[in-house]
Formats: sequence, C-alpha cells, structure tokens
Amino acid sequence: MSVSAVNGKTGLNVKHPSKRRGILSTLKKQKFLFLLLLPGFMYFLIFKYGPMYGIILAFKDYNPLEGILESPWVGLKYFRQMFEMKYFWTVTGNTLKISLLKILVGFPAPIIFALLLNELVSNKFRRIVQTISNLPHFLSWIIVAGLVFQVVSPSYGVYGFVCDLFGWKPQVLLGDSKSFLQILLVSNVWKEIGYSSIIYLAAIAGINTEMYESSVIDGAGRFKQCLYITIPSILPTICMLFVLGLGGILDGGFDQIFNLYNAMVMPTADIIDTFVYRIGLVEMQYSFSTAVGIAKSVIALVLVLVANWIVGKLSNYTVF
Repeated sequence: MSVSAVNGKTGLNVKHPSKRRGILSTLKKQKFLFLLLLPGFMYFLIFKYGPMYGIILAFKDYNPLEGILESPWVGLKYFRQMFEMKYFWTVTGNTLKISLLKILVGFPAPIIFALLLNELVSNKFRRIVQTISNLPHFLSWIIVAGLVFQVVSPSYGVYGFVCDLFGWKPQVLLGDSKSFLQILLVSNVWKEIGYSSIIYLAAIAGINTEMYESSVIDGAGRFKQCLYITIPSILPTICMLFVLGLGGILDGGFDQIFNLYNAMVMPTADIIDTFVYRIGLVEMQYSFSTAVGIAKSVIALVLVLVANWIVGKLSNYTVF
C-alpha cells in the first residue's frame, strides 16, 4: 500500500526528514572528519576567496585615500588600456616563449628521470639519488640565483675561472638574451626534476608486476617493457599533469626571473608578472595591475579547458 493511501485513510501528515536535518546529522556523525577539514577550508576561504574582493579594483579608479568602495567606477577603462598598450603584448610574447620552452624542456625531464630511476637495480642507490635530486626543490630562488651567479660570473665564478684557465675571454652570460634563456631552462630543470618525478615514481610503483613477468616470458627486454608497459600505464598521470601545467603557461616563473634578470635582458626576459610587479607595487597603479591579473587568470582558465578537451579527444584521459 502506498504512503499516500495510508495518509488518506489515517489522516496522518507524514513528514520526510528535511535536507537541513540531514546535513546536521552528517556533521554530527562525522564531526571529527570535518574538524580535520576545517584548517584547509579556512585557509582557502581567507587567503584564496577572501582576496577576490579586490577584483573590483580593475573596474575602479582606485585612490588609497578614498578606499576601494569610495573610489569611482570606470568600467572597462583599464582593460582597454591594457590591450592598446604595445608593451603589454611584448611581455605577453616573452611569457609565452619562456613558458612554452619550460614545458618543452622541463615537462619531459622528470618523466625520463623517473623511468631511469625505476631501472636502477640497487634500491639503496636509488633512494640516495632520489634524495639528492629532491633537495634543490626546497631551496628558494633567491638561494638558487646566488648559486647561479657563483657559477656563471665572468669575474669570480666557475665560468670565469675556466675561461682564465684556458685563456678565453669570458662573457657576461646573464647579459646575453640567448644565454640567459638557457640558464633559465637549465636552472629550472635542476631545481624541479627530482621533486616533480615523485608522482611519476608513485604511478610506476602502482603498475601490476605480473605484466612485466608476462612480457619477460614473451621475450621483451627492459626497453620494450618501458615502452609498451610503463609509459602507457602512467599516461593518465602524464596527461593530468600536462593539462594542469598549461594553467601556469602565463606565469613564466616570477621568482626565478625576478632574481636573475637585469636591464640588459629585460626586452626579452620581462614577463607579465614582473610587469605587473613594477606597475602595481613600484608605480602604484593598482587598478591597471589588477586588470592585467584578471585577464591573465581568464586566459589561463580557457587554456586549461581547451587543453583538457584536446587531451580527452586524443587519449580519452581528462582531468575533469
């Protein structure tokens, strides 16, 4: 007999548990889990979502004396100014060039490194290599920049010493655009290759070992095992990190470039973030720098969505 029929005969008004009561019941039952979740939730709420209130600066002629709310609205003035500025497109081109080269060189590096580590027979030696390769990641770019200066300086660095030893004339490598770009790529790979390989090593560790045993019976060597078993098995992880990596294609690496670049390479090394730093913090054009930041974030979001769609069509692996 249906519930409605029973209600019609008895005249009782059956109330279903409300959605609110269900949420409160879940909170009560899993209060300790939600308590563990609270610090992370508060972090994102305060430091990620809270500052988004400042987005309205891009649509106002901000005056620190008047405050955000009292400053007059100007609409899309700063967005038009940004797109009409020739130098903005220069720094955008520099950012894309540096970021694409970092992806081209830096993205495959930890994958290859993880595959090579996986081939090491000695577990002890593998752990030593992995530990040493992870250490540079925990150094700030200020320290890494100091190390780079000690290596490439023509007067007191290793490069200058080698040139003097062989009678060569040393050059200012950080003052040459091509050499500067090469130093950026090499230092970025050196710093991140070990730490970035951890997730690939974890993916490799999850591969069923029976697949390797079967391939040995079929006569496959180590190279073919890597080519036909290891790489296809970690392909979803590779696709996911590739899509997420494209989200930062307009970053370029502010910390690295800010600590290494100089006036001689600024025409080719100045990126969006360093441009925003000078415009926003040095020249105090807060509204214009906010508009640039919003445009950068929107473009990055579109790139991630497009990359996710393309990767999904080509490999059937998507992030979302």
